[in-house]
Amino acid sequence: MQRLPQFPESNHSLVKSLFRHSDRQLLSLFKNHPERGRYFTAIFCRYSPIVYTLISHSARSPVQADYLFALTWRHIFYEMRALNLYDEEAGANTFQNWLINMTAVCINQADLPPVESINYNLKAAPPPLWCYLEQALELIPPTLRLMVLMSQTFHWSETRISAYLQAEGVVISPAEVEVKLQEGYQLLSENLPEDIRAIYLGESKADASSESEEKVGESEGVTV
Repeated sequence: MQRLPQFPESNHSLVKSLFRHSDRQLLSLFKNHPERGRYFTAIFCRYSPIVYTLISHSARSPVQADYLFALTWRHIFYEMRALNLYDEEAGANTFQNWLINMTAVCINQADLPPVESINYNLKAAPPPLWCYLEQALELIPPTLRLMVLMSQTFHWSETRISAYLQAEGVVISPAEVEVKLQEGYQLLSENLPEDIRAIYLGESKADASSESEEKVGESEGVTV
């Protein structure tokens, strides 16, 4: 079996401060405060060993395992938004069982590309960062988003991006592409939750306490 990957974000103060919270509380905070990323990150840190262990038994290579692991957490990220846990007596196992079921679904439905076609790097883009980057990209204007993707995903030069866009009817010089790319990166950063920037990009801690929100999540009356 593959060695479990280590995730340094689990040692970040914004994440460690949430370890005392139950699954129900974290889920409630995640749903009620979509502008914050620490709650999903805390859930990820809590359950990544279980998810990765299940996936490593079915993937043919470490590269495919890492990629499927990221895809599974992306699926969990979006499905959690509509998740409701009704059985209060089941405690933490309710969410854990749901998570295991979601992982099984992703494993069974996975149609993974060959290893040489996978560009994903688990260390460079852990699943929480990947999920919030994807969400941030969706908020960028389409043409700007396309330029950022061509530059960062396909490593195209400004000249090549300019030529492609001009072929599509968008008149823009390589120099203008360079300016637009900087604008895109700035927007991408601004669209990331402040605490995700703190956890993954080393920016100053964002609302480290958030005590009022976390007390709401601890309330027994919260429906999740």
